[in-house]
Amino acid sequence: MRMAGMRRDGRDGRRNGGETRDDTVTRMKAHVEAEERNDDLATGSFPQVGRAGNGKRSLAGSGLRAKLLSSTLVVLMCALLGFGYMTQINNTQSTYETLSEDELVRLINETSNQAQLLEQRKNELSSQLSSLKAAADQREQAEKIAKQNEETSGIISGRLPAQGEGVVITITRGTKQNIDAASLFTLIEELRNAGAEVISVGDVRVVTSTSITADADGNLICDGVTLDTPYMIRAIGNPADLQNAVNIAGGIGSRLKVMYGSRVTVTQSDDVTIDAVRDPATYKYAKAAQ
Repeated sequence: MRMAGMRRDGRDGRRNGGETRDDTVTRMKAHVEAEERNDDLATGSFPQVGRAGNGKRSLAGSGLRAKLLSSTLVVLMCALLGFGYMTQINNTQSTYETLSEDELVRLINETSNQAQLLEQRKNELSSQLSSLKAAADQREQAEKIAKQNEETSGIISGRLPAQGEGVVITITRGTKQNIDAASLFTLIEELRNAGAEVISVGDVRVVTSTSITADADGNLICDGVTLDTPYMIRAIGNPADLQNAVNIAGGIGSRLKVMYGSRVTVTQSDDVTIDAVRDPATYKYAKAAQ
């Protein structure tokens, strides 16, 4: 009856939410087993507790290991390269050491032949370079001569302006009578005979075909251009010779003064510039000879 009452009390206690003796014993056994597991993991009597900074130390350790690994690889690669270089040198030396005397002589002869061929090639290239330089110099000289001829031809034909020492002649209108065309043309011829290389009358360049005429009013016309007074003649050549050609006693200068009453002035200059030019002449019948 007592056991039945206790069972009823236990069932009644569980139904009422209380803890029985069996439950208490079970809970205590579980606690003891947990403590034993902690004791097995620890080194001492106390349970092992994890440290809060293990994560950070693990990261730092990983970085250090990576640096050490990189340094080790670099050192290893340098060692391998050095070993390979020394091996190549040793192999080369070993190759020469293993050659026989005849093979060494043949190798020396081949090397000498190659050196001679290279020297010969160098001489050939040097000769070609000298030839090219000579050809370039000849071409430059030919171009220089052609340019000089072009300039000379241009000056003679009146296509190019000219500059140099010479004289500037000024002739006023005659007080006695107008200067005729023949007298002015005679002045030009006297300058040519005295060595004038380039002559201009007013703004007209004098060439081999130049002519001087006069109109009904007595105005002088040079190659179709009416000349204004005072007449201005420029001539490039030896200044003293040109001046003497004009002022010589009984010459054209004296004639202009005496017959026409003109005043003739001859001025020497170290820089006479003749800007008047002519268009290239066209020839209908003449052509260059072959």
